[in-house]
Amino acid sequence: MTKQVSISTKFDVFENLNVLPNDVQELMQKAIETRNNAYAPYSRFHVGAAILLDNNQIVLGSNQENAAYPSGLCAERVAIFQAGALYPNAKIVKMAITAASSIHTTTSPIPPCGACRQSMAEYEFKQEAEIEIYFMGETGEVYKSDSVSNLLPLSFDKKFL
Repeated sequence: MTKQVSISTKFDVFENLNVLPNDVQELMQKAIETRNNAYAPYSRFHVGAAILLDNNQIVLGSNQENAAYPSGLCAERVAIFQAGALYPNAKIVKMAITAASSIHTTTSPIPPCGACRQSMAEYEFKQEAEIEIYFMGETGEVYKSDSVSNLLPLSFDKKFL
């Protein structure tokens, strides 16, 4: 006999950037600004990430591509690894992510890829505290996840090793 497991996730949806809480608007604005620093000559898909730490530092990241595609790195991992390198004892409170294409306007919230979700989950496990994630396209709605585990249910962590 088989049994079924149901997994659900929940997101808060904000109509646009202007209705976010002020601190999140500011964080998302930094993500938008750093999105302009993306090096994306191949995909022409520019991503910016801004992380707020519990010491009030903000760490930024933008995607960095490479002609040898696997050698590039997504904005989320650039920011999260930078935060870990510069402030190893600080906890990540929230992260804002935005993506824009040079080819067309992105109007839907664009979530982190699987590799970024796994990397983000590692930091959430490490700090034993949830990380709020806000993500959007170039314009339009902004999604909020209360935690990385909400973005990546059934995540892989050290308990399996």
